[in-house]
Amino acid sequence: MNFNPSNPFVAGLNGILNAYHQCISSVQLYGPTNFAPIINKVAAQARGITPGEDYLILLIITDGEITDMENTKHAIVQAASLPLSIIIVGVGNAQFDAMNELDGDDVRLSSRGKVAERDIVQFVPLREFLNNQNVNPMMVQAKLAKEVLAEVPDQFLSYMTKQGVLPKPPRQQTLPATTQFQPFPPQGDYSGQVPQGYDTSPKAPPMNVALPQYQDAAPPPYAGY
Repeated sequence: MNFNPSNPFVAGLNGILNAYHQCISSVQLYGPTNFAPIINKVAAQARGITPGEDYLILLIITDGEITDMENTKHAIVQAASLPLSIIIVGVGNAQFDAMNELDGDDVRLSSRGKVAERDIVQFVPLREFLNNQNVNPMMVQAKLAKEVLAEVPDQFLSYMTKQGVLPKPPRQQTLPATTQFQPFPPQGDYSGQVPQGYDTSPKAPPMNVALPQYQDAAPPPYAGY
């Protein structure tokens, strides 16, 4: 998407948005709608990841019905054992019935006699969130984000569980050192400026109190019985 096939990486969310805007204004969209090539490319990258080190999420935004269904199903089944999740967002009024088959919530996806090791696809039709014009746009965005990411946590955990990857211990946070205050110097003219780091809170004067001196005394006599 950034027109650099040898280094197709960007920094952060802003990098993704900038690359998308640059791409969408520079290319002419047309059919066919083939998913298998991009899925296979990302799957090849996922195969080089050591379990537990990283996890990839492929987001596909499409406005057309898929045209390489069999190859896409095979690519997804082959990628189901990899650290990868695939999110497909359907834009527009095209027929997206075939996408529901890829989203194996009810029936696990299979291809060429092999069943996918786990469900890694989530399909979301955007039009279902845009039909009601009376809803607050912020609420629409929140619901869309929730639906898009709904299955990622379970997909992530299912992969880590199958690979036997245990959670890493929580990171130890280093608390900032407590500021050490020095007593304010009793003398010196600072022209109203208090030196940095000095404690200017009032201090109680030292108390010189003469404490009474006690001597050991004999215990009182006990009454005889």
